[in-house]
Amino acid sequence: MKKLIDEVTMHRTLRRITHEIIEQNAKLESVILVGIKKKGYPLAKMISENIKKFEQVDIPVHGLDVSPYRDDDKKQQIEIDMFPVQDKVVILVDDVLQTGRTTRAAMDAIIDFGRPNKIQFAVLVDRGHRELPIRPDYIGKNIPTSSDEIVRVQFEEEPGIYILKKGECE
Repeated sequence: MKKLIDEVTMHRTLRRITHEIIEQNAKLESVILVGIKKKGYPLAKMISENIKKFEQVDIPVHGLDVSPYRDDDKKQQIEIDMFPVQDKVVILVDDVLQTGRTTRAAMDAIIDFGRPNKIQFAVLVDRGHRELPIRPDYIGKNIPTSSDEIVRVQFEEEPGIYILKKGECE
């Protein structure tokens, strides 16, 4: 496992994403952050904390499990916690973007909850390999990878962004 980005750089990147969100959304009161579980949720909470620190505005944060909306064999039947999205600017947050299928599933879920004014997408790492025409509005880092590599974002122990080969111990 090779460390690509350390904790300090990761937090600096999140602050930059936060400033970009603030610049693109004049009415922060209408924004909600939706973190795609598992790793997008803590990132969304960090962005919300940054917005509160920089702009003194509390942005609601919700976690979203997209399992029931997947179009592959990962589909599971679970209870979904719904939250209001009507007339809101919903910013989806995830750690790593690859094929775009998780993002598509998240958008399907959001549309089932109501009709937001806009859906935006923030991702810490864009690694390429898209299978769907999904493009993030806010990107922390572009990290081109091969298909036999995995990008792992860690928040505990040694926080940072790592790359490892498929099959390596995590």
